[in-house]
Amino acid sequence: MSDERRLMVLRAIVEDFVATKEPVGSKALVERHDLGVSSATVRNDMASLEDEGYIVQPHTSAGRVPTDKGYRMFVDRLASIRPLSEVERRAIRAYLDEAADLDNVVDRTVRVLSQLTRQVAMVQYPSLGRGLVRHVELVQMGPDRVLVIMIADSGQVDQRVVELPADVDAAVLSEWRARINTVVHDQPFKTLASALVDVAEQLPPAQRETFAAVCDALSGFALEHVDQRVVIAGAANLARHDIELNASLHDVLEALEEHVTLLRLLGEETVSEQIAVRIGQENEVAGMNTISVVTSGYGAEGEAIGHLGVVGPTRMDYASNMAKVLAVARYLGRLIDS
Repeated sequence: MSDERRLMVLRAIVEDFVATKEPVGSKALVERHDLGVSSATVRNDMASLEDEGYIVQPHTSAGRVPTDKGYRMFVDRLASIRPLSEVERRAIRAYLDEAADLDNVVDRTVRVLSQLTRQVAMVQYPSLGRGLVRHVELVQMGPDRVLVIMIADSGQVDQRVVELPADVDAAVLSEWRARINTVVHDQPFKTLASALVDVAEQLPPAQRETFAAVCDALSGFALEHVDQRVVIAGAANLARHDIELNASLHDVLEALEEHVTLLRLLGEETVSEQIAVRIGQENEVAGMNTISVVTSGYGAEGEAIGHLGVVGPTRMDYASNMAKVLAVARYLGRLIDS
């Protein structure tokens, strides 16, 4: 059996099973696809694919269905991602262009992605973690109160009055300010906390607890710049697949309620417009080994500032969903950057 023909048979099984939800037999494959061989030859090919773990027979006398390994082979061998129609592209542009602010952009993005794919959609807020700290100022408001100010390279100013656990005089505060700015100037927000730890270790032990209150305020500012919020839409779409997901449906829905789970599903790829697909057992998140996840980073100039994607059963139209996730990621990246 040639590898090329084996891939043709596997591709046909995947496409038919996705379309019909029914196990696929050799006779149906010959009738529906131009494979150029007899039913007997297709049966032999299917037997080989089954021996290698790409397809399985769910019960006696039934046709075959793809395994996670079979879906992975199918996805890896996709020659190209099917482009969206002009109608679909116009719909995305028109819907997102009407957004009034960032919250509205994210809300519209997750809804349009869910509607396009008929899966559960996830969109992470764009992270401003690429930004840098320009300057930190400490202004004494009293012996045990200080105004902490952080200025970003974008010009954004964050400030907060901090109650200190002990009195601090102006000389100590001035020393703290100098030490902080020495290490945090042009420091990325996402590494600010570790830089402040280095500063604390250089201070006398008696000052560290009080200094920690200032560090907490600055770390809080940094977290606000590195936004990790994720919104989802279309969870009801999973109900269409309750038979396929069976007992795991409850586990999947429960897992999707956890913010940390959503972040893990979206991944940490740093390149924008790069599609990632995790299938079934490839998902290490508890309760999610019966589903597939298609994700992409979004952002301008190739750098991801956030991620989006869809969650659905392993029996999904991968080519179509990959195209739709990529198209929405591209448009969102350009919209955020404009």
